[in-house]
Amino acid sequence: MIGRPRATPSGRAPEVVLSDLLHEQHARFAELDPGLPAAMPPPPGEVIVVADDTAGEAAGVLTHHSWPPGSSPLLWSAAEVTELHPVLGSAGRAGADGLVAEWRRRIPGRVRQAADSAAVVTWPSRDVVAARAFLDHGLVPLAVLAVRPAGPPPGPPSHDPSLVVRRAREDDLAACLELAMHEIAYSSAVGGSVLRPDAKAVKRAALRERFARDEPIHLAERDGRAVGLLECGLTDVTTGSWLAGLLPTGRWGYVNCASVLPGRRGNGVGHALVTAALPGLEPPGARGTYLYYNPPNPLSSVFWPRHGYRPLWTLWEVRPASALR
Repeated sequence: MIGRPRATPSGRAPEVVLSDLLHEQHARFAELDPGLPAAMPPPPGEVIVVADDTAGEAAGVLTHHSWPPGSSPLLWSAAEVTELHPVLGSAGRAGADGLVAEWRRRIPGRVRQAADSAAVVTWPSRDVVAARAFLDHGLVPLAVLAVRPAGPPPGPPSHDPSLVVRRAREDDLAACLELAMHEIAYSSAVGGSVLRPDAKAVKRAALRERFARDEPIHLAERDGRAVGLLECGLTDVTTGSWLAGLLPTGRWGYVNCASVLPGRRGNGVGHALVTAALPGLEPPGARGTYLYYNPPNPLSSVFWPRHGYRPLWTLWEVRPASALR
């Protein structure tokens, strides 16, 4: 059950406010971007409701969670996270501004005092009106969820005879781990990844689990040396699943990690990996593929749009959470 705030500006029950605003938000999402799924109710948490004389009411739910040491999400997330789930309806910039201001006042003490903390909000990428409010409060577009509709691979495959792309085997674990660590190290400089002391052990365990589940991992080799990695998978987005709030229901392929060795980037390795992997990620009836990349990353922010991916959701973030203005 979603908790009640002390009072709402209109005096209405918060559940009524949320329900009304969700109908407006559904219409707003459809207007913003036809690729968005229907607006979903936020997860259980602390309800906040704000009002503006011109824009009207806006609501949101605040959630807070901690990631324990050694967990995989710590490779890309802060340990203490406070998250805003807006239900703006049609309140636009004023509603977003009011919600973030109220959110800042309600950040729990343990999160506010933690150096390894973050404040996060996920919002449709094309809503530049709300984006202005997020920027004004110190949030930055640190990641995007990007989608690509099912279709032929972009451009012809590589004709470099020295470059071979194949499915990785369990005995390729060391090579895959080396490439994955290069990706984490690079992303930690230009995105949300964190190169933690136990990152190598955590990533090794995650790769072993992927091999055990027989998920597609592709390696690119040049002259017998592993130079590129693409970790992939397939998932079904079903009603009620966490992804249903982000993607339309159906089967989707996804890219979890893409990495090319330093010094080998810009030579067609990444393109060869994507060209080889896409057919397996788009079986008959699949909606398309999705992935996350960091807009501040000067490589992925060019590479993925060139291969047909475009932002659907933006993850706005500030670290530490106390830096939220």
